[in-house]
Amino acid sequence: MSTETGTLLVSSSDVCGGRLRIEGTRITVNQIAVLYKQGYSPEEIADQYWHLTLAQVYTALAYYHANRERIEADLIAEKEEAEASKSSDYQT
Repeated sequence: MSTETGTLLVSSSDVCGGRLRIEGTRITVNQIAVLYKQGYSPEEIADQYWHLTLAQVYTALAYYHANRERIEADLIAEKEEAEASKSSDYQT
């Protein structure tokens, strides 16, 4: 049985804030990219998320490498959103 890699990544506005994710999961390309940037190998990432296949991890990483500027900008935006949310939590 073969799988088209184009079917392994999806996005929907009502799941994970519309961020691109691995089909059938809530694991985003951004999450995979962060782990990869922290030094985890694709095999280690697949081991950490036991329900992911190595093909899914490699597909997410291929997308990250092909769209690095976009993903890096999204990671910065995510970090800023988290910091703003954390800051507003302390003010209430």
